[in-house]
Amino acid sequence: MPRHGKQEESVLWLTMADGQRLFLRDWPRHQTHHAVLIVHGLGEHSGRYEALAQWFLAHGYAVRSYDQRGHGRTPGQRGALRRSDDLLSDLATVYEHYSASLGRPPLLLGHSMGGLVAVRTVLDGRVEPPGLVLSSPALRPYQAPWLRRLAAVLARVLPNLPLRNGSPLDALSHDAKVIDAYRIDPLCSRSVTPRLADFIFRAGASSIADAWRLRVPTLLLAAGSDRLVDPSGSRDFSNGAWATKQLTARFFDTLFHELFNETETGRHQVLAQLLEWLRRTHL
Repeated sequence: MPRHGKQEESVLWLTMADGQRLFLRDWPRHQTHHAVLIVHGLGEHSGRYEALAQWFLAHGYAVRSYDQRGHGRTPGQRGALRRSDDLLSDLATVYEHYSASLGRPPLLLGHSMGGLVAVRTVLDGRVEPPGLVLSSPALRPYQAPWLRRLAAVLARVLPNLPLRNGSPLDALSHDAKVIDAYRIDPLCSRSVTPRLADFIFRAGASSIADAWRLRVPTLLLAAGSDRLVDPSGSRDFSNGAWATKQLTARFFDTLFHELFNETETGRHQVLAQLLEWLRRTHL
């Protein structure tokens, strides 16, 4: 039985075409026509979305998330890819598997690198969700152009060289408990490889350039005080997608990167915008 009124999760594994096994978490909700697939960000894992999953459950949604390759409980080198588009093909496989089990396509939600993976997968036509939610998507990095060029070179000669992800943890949230929990979480990693970094840099730029191709109702939630990804990327994507009439963008000027893990006042503002959009778009 669920404890403390919360719906407990179940776990399963899904094998990709190349033999890579991915760890999945399900928060099932019976007798519902709504579901959402959550895609986590760089260095973290699906278990950090328990509170968001419970919020969706309370609003009538079944929830699934998964640990992307190189992350969480999914086996393999941390932050490593075999091919540059691994994360896109993985999402497409997980999404289609979840759709088949539900009998209908779920809403797709991605945070940070997960937001980039989600929007690039949608723009490429690999999946066609009824709606897309992007939380602080990694569309533009703060890294200098020379570092992006170096990542491109290393991606060819030393693609899986272990490197340190230098993102400042104190920029995750205004909530000190969130930062402390991330720091001691054994499933969180600070590792990244040149191939993954190059994918993020290239996919972010191409997604901004392709924003005019957006054909899915989309809610973009961006942190105006983000120090992990440059919010100007979200603004440029919004400008590029304006003519499609598919995008709703909401910027929270004082909030940090993890909008769903902010202090209660900020988190309430973000969730209120999400709920309003879900109701307005009948998702």
